[in-house]
Amino acid sequence: MRLSRPVPPGLRPLLAPALVALTLTAACGRGPAETPPEKDDRIVARVLDRAVWASDVRREAVAQGLVGEGEPLDASSELFRRVLDEVVDQKLLAAEARRRGLDKSPAAQRRLEAVHERILGDMLVEDVVSDAVSDQAVERLYQEQQRRAQTTEEVRVRLILSHTKEQADAVVGVLGQGAAFEAVAAQRSTDDATRYSGGDLGYSTLDVLPAPYAAALRGQAPGAVVGPVQTENGWAVLRIEDRRVETPPTLDQARPLIVRYLTYEGVRQLLERLRGKASVELLLPSSPKPQAAPAPGARPAANPASAGNAS
Repeated sequence: MRLSRPVPPGLRPLLAPALVALTLTAACGRGPAETPPEKDDRIVARVLDRAVWASDVRREAVAQGLVGEGEPLDASSELFRRVLDEVVDQKLLAAEARRRGLDKSPAAQRRLEAVHERILGDMLVEDVVSDAVSDQAVERLYQEQQRRAQTTEEVRVRLILSHTKEQADAVVGVLGQGAAFEAVAAQRSTDDATRYSGGDLGYSTLDVLPAPYAAALRGQAPGAVVGPVQTENGWAVLRIEDRRVETPPTLDQARPLIVRYLTYEGVRQLLERLRGKASVELLLPSSPKPQAAPAPGARPAANPASAGNAS
């Protein structure tokens, strides 16, 4: 099974007007045979003797974000009928605009050309990138990453945060007398996000914890209480609840990220090749260099004209 051809998120804002315009103008280019634009497509309406295809309605639904790219849209559903009404309205508006000659103005021609270029660019991206984003490519990259990945360890940590070192030292003293860490966290921790769960930070790898936490926890065994540790938000007392080997994501869990990477990499390589072969000249003036901000407390430079008037 092949993956649906993903559209890079950076291009999606451009697709909505493009797909609407395609819905408006596609009928003009069809011959009398009314060849289906897609396999197993069917006519769902006629507007001014022009066919409206089910794929036209699905494209409009995708452009509006009502269904995902590649998702089916049941022609018997209420959503399909609602979007079909909108497509019919758009075709009627476009036909009336052409009758009034609005499509002949230079401004209209430029805008239609821009829409045309957006559609062709997106179709090129889909065509080129689809070969790179296959089930085989996704699994191959997943296996490669699994081979390269180092087995990492996760730690489950509890936290009691205090405003001052003196308060944190007092927490250490109370814990040393046998008080339950969870109870002290609920009573004294200033971290509202964790105090009501006994200070539980859950499982995480050391590299995602704040640097002071990671340095204090490295090499400590489960059950160890460390701190006080100074952080940006105060003084922390930590306890290691557990250590375990990190479970790598499954292929299904990693698939969206891999597909996104392969898509962006395909687009990057395509644009790199096109720019390397094309002549592109930017006619903008060079950007002015940003002025350095004045030092705190520095007096602004005197205006020569005002200085002269003051004398």
